[in-house]
Amino acid sequence: MQPVCVFLQRGEYQAVHQGLSIAAAAVSMGRRVELYFFWFALERLVKDRLDEPDLEGRDDVNATMELRQVPTCRQLLDVVRDSGLGTVLACTGSMASLGLNPPDVEPKVDVLIGWTSILSRTQGVTDRFFT
Repeated sequence: MQPVCVFLQRGEYQAVHQGLSIAAAAVSMGRRVELYFFWFALERLVKDRLDEPDLEGRDDVNATMELRQVPTCRQLLDVVRDSGLGTVLACTGSMASLGLNPPDVEPKVDVLIGWTSILSRTQGVTDRFFT
């Protein structure tokens, strides 16, 4: 079975959370998942900003997510990683654009990858999600 591919580009907390929620749901169903991090989602991952919701203009939601037992981005990523079914990939083009160096990114991901390889790896995949 083909993996579920989730492309995370936007760095807003809710966009990263949505992508990681999709991935966590997929691995809970026994599906393999590939998480592709680009641009500002990659920056959020590398700068370790996965714990506290920071929904702009929504302090009411930020303050109550924990009370409602909504998992954080980090908790969702841990579900994916702990399942053994997830692979976390970082786009080398996004890294270069943001001035991120491999030593900063490599501890956070499984694979550094460029667009040619991304296109080859995801060719024919039907379950693709973009955030």
